[in-house]
Amino acid sequence: MFATLSDRLADTFKNLRGKGRLSDADIDATAREIRIALLEADVALPVVKEFVAAVKERARSEEVSGALNPAQQVVKIVNDELIAILGGETRRLRYAKTGPTVIMLAGLQGAGKTTLAAKLALWLKEQGKTPLLVACDLQRPNAVNQLQVNGGRVGVPVFAPEPGNGVGDPVAVARAGVEEAKRTLHDVVIIDTAGRLGVDAEMMKQAADIRDATRPDEVLFVVDAMIGQDAVTTAQAFLDGVGYDGVVLTKLDGDARGGAALSIVSLTGKPVMFASNGEKMTDFDLFHPDRMAGRILDMGDMLTLIEQAEKAFDAEQAAKAAEKLQGGDFTLDDFLQQMQQLRKLGSMSKLMGMLPGMGQFRDQLANFDEREIDRIQAIIQSMTPAERANPKILDGSRRLRIAKGSGRQVSDVNQLVERFTEARKMMQQLARGGGVPGMPGMPGMPGLPGAGKRGGAKQAPKSKKGKGARRSGNPAKAAQQAKSAPAKSPANPFGTPAGTEDFDYEQAAAALDLPKDFSKFLK
Repeated sequence: MFATLSDRLADTFKNLRGKGRLSDADIDATAREIRIALLEADVALPVVKEFVAAVKERARSEEVSGALNPAQQVVKIVNDELIAILGGETRRLRYAKTGPTVIMLAGLQGAGKTTLAAKLALWLKEQGKTPLLVACDLQRPNAVNQLQVNGGRVGVPVFAPEPGNGVGDPVAVARAGVEEAKRTLHDVVIIDTAGRLGVDAEMMKQAADIRDATRPDEVLFVVDAMIGQDAVTTAQAFLDGVGYDGVVLTKLDGDARGGAALSIVSLTGKPVMFASNGEKMTDFDLFHPDRMAGRILDMGDMLTLIEQAEKAFDAEQAAKAAEKLQGGDFTLDDFLQQMQQLRKLGSMSKLMGMLPGMGQFRDQLANFDEREIDRIQAIIQSMTPAERANPKILDGSRRLRIAKGSGRQVSDVNQLVERFTEARKMMQQLARGGGVPGMPGMPGMPGLPGAGKRGGAKQAPKSKKGKGARRSGNPAKAAQQAKSAPAKSPANPFGTPAGTEDFDYEQAAAALDLPKDFSKFLK
């Protein structure tokens, strides 16, 4: 959604690197580039003017941090201002003190209200609530049926006494829906209202009548984030005609420029409360202004990634996998389980996009083949239990059989086994507290490989080769010299300290009182 804006801002900040201080000309040039980037992203002109003026004022002030260079300082200022125009703080739902909490959805037709109603119901269900969906969109063909289907997908009941398709009184249905929620002890009611292709008086009157009849605790305006400047016009019309408490942005996974998200809050004064960024019912969450600003500036969104991981991953299964790693018996079955859990998090390209600095790999992420996990699963499941437990027994004939069984090439099987072996080595090294194999040490970190002053490996001083003892060319004489020479101890790659040739290592190990299974590492 914000790809164009992110790329333009990244290019702008690159030009500031290496500068010891920022002159007025640098600040003006940066402000001009930011203005162009925001206008290209379809942000409303009044918002752009206010944003750029705030950035220039703060950049020219004495606001200097000792921990940041001038370029980083500008990035921090832009980040702070982005958070401000996106609403500042996360706005959460207000629940009724007594009786069911009534949430009314309003917006134009095509904004995604019906789908979003089911997504919101599922989100509330995960929060421990018992929501009830009420079908009050009786104008659009099959709108009632669509809500019933979506309600069934998320396991939430739907109150739909009227068939819709132009039949029924939506105000009476809304009022009856609230009464039904009280009778059946549902603590949240979500009312899906009708929209139109454009703003008109009939739609506004119907929405206002439903609002007056049900007295909702929250009225949410649902807007398609892809409609650009018209989003602000529509938002203002609904605010004047019906009134609402918060905004929900849908289709944030689209390829539009996303200026609506940056404009609505500033011009209407109403916060963005939720964001929908995909077609799955789980692609919905609270809108966090600070996290969205981080995504725009390619700083990543680690908090959302961690929250999604906590929901998807089974803690008990993860603990068992960690024990197996430390014990050295991590198998392809365990590897497949981890891949399947990772898949529960959603699209891999979206997950990778939440990592800091991944904006530069946007094209690669866009072309990522999500079916790769399916191919890995097919290969592993074509193996016998013994082969999954011990990939070392996979000879040529077995690999050919697995390739045919999974519909892949032998080279694909070879690559999977190699990647699994390397991944297991790396994970075992990390599980035991070591570094990543093959990774050079960091500068200034003693005890790590490559801990020299410049970060490279310290080179041992080259010793001059001595001539050593001369050996006679006469075989008899050479044999006599070999007998009289002192016996050499076996080569020790770590070096043997002086005076420890007769040291009893087994006795010393026993004195350490190590775990029973640790002895295998001392052999």
